[in-house]
Amino acid sequence: MKLPHIKGFDQDALHKYFKNTGWLILARVGSLLIKVLVGFAIANYLGKDQNGLLNYPQAFIAFFIAAAALGLDGFTTRELLKHPEKKNELLGTALSLKLVGGLLAMPLIYIGYLVNQNFFTPTQTPLSYILIIGLSGITQAFYITDSYFQATVQAKYVTFTQVFGNIISALIKLLLILNHAELIWFIWAIFFDTVILAFGYFYFYHKKAGSLFKWKYKKNIAKHLLSNAWPLAFSAILVSLYMKIDQLMVDNYLGSGQLGIYSTVVQLSESWYFIPVAIVTSVFPAIMNAKRDDPERYQKRLQNMYDLMVWMSLSIAIVTTLISPLAYRIIYKEEFWTGAHVLSVHVWAGIFVFLGSASGQYLIAEGYTKISLIRTAVGAAVNIALNIYLIPKFGIMGAAMATLAAYFVATFFILVIPKTHRQGLMMLKSLFLVSLFQKIFKR
Repeated sequence: MKLPHIKGFDQDALHKYFKNTGWLILARVGSLLIKVLVGFAIANYLGKDQNGLLNYPQAFIAFFIAAAALGLDGFTTRELLKHPEKKNELLGTALSLKLVGGLLAMPLIYIGYLVNQNFFTPTQTPLSYILIIGLSGITQAFYITDSYFQATVQAKYVTFTQVFGNIISALIKLLLILNHAELIWFIWAIFFDTVILAFGYFYFYHKKAGSLFKWKYKKNIAKHLLSNAWPLAFSAILVSLYMKIDQLMVDNYLGSGQLGIYSTVVQLSESWYFIPVAIVTSVFPAIMNAKRDDPERYQKRLQNMYDLMVWMSLSIAIVTTLISPLAYRIIYKEEFWTGAHVLSVHVWAGIFVFLGSASGQYLIAEGYTKISLIRTAVGAAVNIALNIYLIPKFGIMGAAMATLAAYFVATFFILVIPKTHRQGLMMLKSLFLVSLFQKIFKR
């Protein structure tokens, strides 16, 4: 499929990038559509209260799962690129470390639950639900094979696994609904999703890369991985806090029923967030090449990427805002309908998520990883502070407002840093459509 001509853009580059990611995005859209439709069915089947009980454990364990991964996935990919001959040692060592991390996460999850129950407003979610889903910290250790496929530019196998995993997961959950299953079975189904993916990754690795029994643990490699990956682990924890804290605070202030409604908002609003990740991952090599060979072209490609992110996210936000009232009445039972106007606010945070993904690649290209870490921490702090103030006043609408403001602050935090100030201005230029109109009218 040939892309339409977009004035001012490097058309050959755009065509190349979308040829690389287009099928991947389409495959994920298809599987995501299935997942979202099943999510509608589950929410309507369970009702708002039990839907809240289903979603709370997923938000609660996110911080611990991020910590259990030890930041090893991304760093292992880099090491595999540098030392492909050490594939078995790197993957075997990383798997061992992640398994230990997953096991250690379980008592920490238990302690975290006790702290919440004794020092904050107790959640109605049983501990057993949280511990069951917490087991995914162990099964997700086996996702380390993803690092190999990323390093060898074979991400299509990851996509195949995720697509088929979503389909199998959807079928299982539909069977549970048809058989009038209790909530606990849906909790187990969420954990089983991670088991399916783990088997899928291992299957493709065995078919395409060799036997898993050749993997080895090396103490010196373990020290190297841990000493270098900890900033990535800390960053992942901050991102989880940044993305999930609103759901925990909604449950804390308003109860599981309101969390059940708010979870439908988050599911719909965030269902598009894979798009910027897929695009910027694909264009990153071209950006790095331009940085090395042609600084002017480097800046142009960054500006084009920001423009594209705004154009896509703005389109999604406008359409979602217009159709959300009707969509909620068609999709959900009446007890969920109050989520429609909340979605019309929350979805606008996607603009800053898209821009944040793009500018994140710039920070990586320039080696500004500390700035990336700081802006995520700032976003998390703003999110928590605003949720404390806004949720008691405005309910779940307050949580959406806090999310929108926090994402804006985090994304444009680079404006206040002298060495990244120019990129902040470039993003503002895209946000207010200045550069897009310049392209259209050839100014």
